Amino acid sequence: MALKITLKPGERLIIGGAVVTNGNSTSCDLVIENKTPILRQKDILTEEKADSPCRRIYYTIQLMYIDEDYLAKYHKLYWDLVREVVQAAPSTVALIDSINEHILCRRYYQALKQTKRLIDYEQEAIEHVSGSAEGV
Repeated sequence: MALKITLKPGERLIIGGAVVTNGNSTSCDLVIENKTPILRQKDILTEEKADSPCRRIYYTIQLMYIDEDYLAKYHKLYWDLVREVVQAAPSTVALIDSINEHILCRRYYQALKQTKRLIDYEQEAIEHVSGSAEGV
């Protein structure tokens, strides 16, 4: 079954490993007729914005998803990052276990979606700690 994607003017998309940008001043429709990794601009995290442990996990999974040539390297990096996050925040284990299952089954897009929840959890924890520090 084909996937139809509408790109807004200037919107980016990763198809496989290629970055595609709609340069027109109008929307354009793309029809993807085979199975390939696809990430819309709103789901793409740049290396510069991977500025927290959980965002680095997301970025690493993103690389697994779009660049299978270096999968072994990304898996090693992923497991190292996960180990650090679980050691620092054991309360993340349930979320990380869910992500791990997707990784082990090579469901990288689903792992990315689950990692967004981990990033939200991380952000809430940071805000909680910041709020507690302000009250001291």
